[in-house]
Amino acid sequence: MIKDIEFYRTRLDICIDQHLINTGKVSKINPRTPRATELIIIDEAERLPPTALEMLRDIHDRDGVAIMFIGMPGIDQRFRHYPQLFSRLGFSHRYRALGKDELLFVLNRHYKRLGSELDPEDFTDAQAIAAIERLTRGNFRVVERLFPQIKRVLKINELEAITDDVIEAAASTLVLGH
Repeated sequence: MIKDIEFYRTRLDICIDQHLINTGKVSKINPRTPRATELIIIDEAERLPPTALEMLRDIHDRDGVAIMFIGMPGIDQRFRHYPQLFSRLGFSHRYRALGKDELLFVLNRHYKRLGSELDPEDFTDAQAIAAIERLTRGNFRVVERLFPQIKRVLKINELEAITDDVIEAAASTLVLGH
């Protein structure tokens, strides 16, 4: 993981350097220019072993890079077991479930990407919305994971309408661990 992070940080630096040269903002690159990476985002951080956490803390301390850990609820409590890392924890934010209006906003965007219009007054759409609410419990990440599967089910079955059956079939392919 650390090798991957260093690889992508170096690639980012090279891309930025090339852009600066190509746009004429600089004529040559100063090798002592600080690294460009200001933030590293780690998803599913609860799966990281202690060694990886220690290495990420070292990157933060050495280079001043901010690190955002995304994970399951309670991940901040897990970090209590690593005092060197926990002392640097700025804050923990727990995301709440999407409200009805927020969910409709997200669904509208997904429907448009699939070439459909969402009409909450339409019986089929109302059933689909209810199925999505029930299956995802308003969890944004689950909604985001569900729609590629909905698209897949529509394509495989040569369907156009997003029905509650389509949603159930799509959800059956996901591991939904609320």
